[in-house]
Amino acid sequence: MNAHDIILRPVITEKSTNLMDNKKYTFDVLLTATKTQVRNAVEEIFDVKVKSVNIMNVRGKDKRVGRYTGKTARRRKAIVTLTNDSNDIKIFADEDNK
Repeated sequence: MNAHDIILRPVITEKSTNLMDNKKYTFDVLLTATKTQVRNAVEEIFDVKVKSVNIMNVRGKDKRVGRYTGKTARRRKAIVTLTNDSNDIKIFADEDNK
């Protein structure tokens, strides 16, 4: 399995942005991905050293549009902590190039 297939997208919220100061990065990952697969994928893609990986399953929420009900897709979220001597992950592009 390719590393880019395991890491789907970064999670950009206020809480996850604040965690980036402590070298903790949040990603949506494949539903069948394990902690070891996430660790290897992040180290391969971003060229960093991973200290720990915490994974949680997020259930789909009930949503309504008029009288019709449905569910949003379930997902798996991983919080990756980097070592102190590791480089930071650049999720946002630098705005100095304007």
